[in-house]
Amino acid sequence: MLTFNKEYGIIVRNKGMMKMKEQQFLQTADKVAKELVEFTRQADINEEYFLDIIEEKILPVEQFFANYACAIMEVETKFKVLNEQFSLKYDGNPIESIHSRIKDYDSIIRKIIRKNLPRTLESIEENINDIAGVRVICSFVDDIYRLAACLLQQDDITLIRKKDYIKNPKPSGYRSLHLIVQVPIFVENEKRPVKVEVQLRTIAMDFWASLEHKLRYKKNISSEMMDKLSHELTDCAEISASLDSRMQNVKNLIFSENNKQNVQ
Repeated sequence: MLTFNKEYGIIVRNKGMMKMKEQQFLQTADKVAKELVEFTRQADINEEYFLDIIEEKILPVEQFFANYACAIMEVETKFKVLNEQFSLKYDGNPIESIHSRIKDYDSIIRKIIRKNLPRTLESIEENINDIAGVRVICSFVDDIYRLAACLLQQDDITLIRKKDYIKNPKPSGYRSLHLIVQVPIFVENEKRPVKVEVQLRTIAMDFWASLEHKLRYKKNISSEMMDKLSHELTDCAEISASLDSRMQNVKNLIFSENNKQNVQ
């Protein structure tokens, strides 16, 4: 529900269904709304009539982001259930942490402009696959593939696209397993399929990616220095991958030794 606050001249909205970064969109919308409210005062337009129009336009956008928030909850729950099951079967949790985000409205707009797409919610939903994102940080490389396989075996999950940057790293050294999946959410009177980007990484991969992102986009760095840093970051990625491989080998040795003792 939208209400008009006469003292401050702003629009107040129930944000109970909204979470994470879609709040940034609401901040932008509120700023625009303030300007429109001032316009209605100057043009002597009925406030209630104006608010009805704004609610009609904004509500679909709020529902749009709410759908993605619900899809994230669905995917997070699936991974939490898998983590619990694995802890019982393999005596250890494969998931270190789960992070999620919804792409902010400004980023979405920049992306559809860059791709020259129609500026409609329908076009955004059809063409932008990473509005909702879930990042799963795993202990070992084999945990990544085991979790991904279990997720994709579920009958309500549809795989849209898979990119394996672990077996085929990016030139920068970036490693991660990317899945675009479609998951159903159940709203008031219907079931809606919603796309979610899932990234699965080890702790070492996430450590490198997080720091690489911060360092690569520092301002006031010459192109010559950036080239030098790029080579250094790529070397660091190789060291990180080597560490993952060695830790995986340690795990495999321990697992093999335990099996021998159990046989005896």
